[in-house]
Amino acid sequence: MVDITHKKATLRTAVAQAIVQVSTEDTIRAIKNNTVPKGDVFAMSKAAGLLGVKKTADLLPDCHPLPIEYTDISYSIDGLKITVLITVKTIYKTGVEVEAMHGASIVALNMYDMLKPIDKGIEIQNIKLLKKTGGKSDIGINE
Repeated sequence: MVDITHKKATLRTAVAQAIVQVSTEDTIRAIKNNTVPKGDVFAMSKAAGLLGVKKTADLLPDCHPLPIEYTDISYSIDGLKITVLITVKTIYKTGVEVEAMHGASIVALNMYDMLKPIDKGIEIQNIKLLKKTGGKSDIGINE
């Protein structure tokens, strides 16, 4: 891992997204009506995303274990696209960009797993960092 002992702990924030595109309006209806056979897609995917954020350092060898002090996971539906937004915050010596993108990825994969019995045409798209603040550089891609 990179040596971060010389860095100062500051508030670090990252916002990431993933898009899950389904192939039919029936899938969106099943999500909204909570009739997906595997259960509540949004609630289960949020739980999976929280675990994904917290377990990032366990799975990516160069990531530092760090205290996650806040995570928010939200969803919006536009036609057949479900946009997942994850915000992660910490007060630490290194940023949380990878944690946010990892969480978004895990949410999308969990949604895929839950929806595959009813929709064979699901795609995961556009996993990316939208915003990063704190440390020596701020990146606001969608400001």
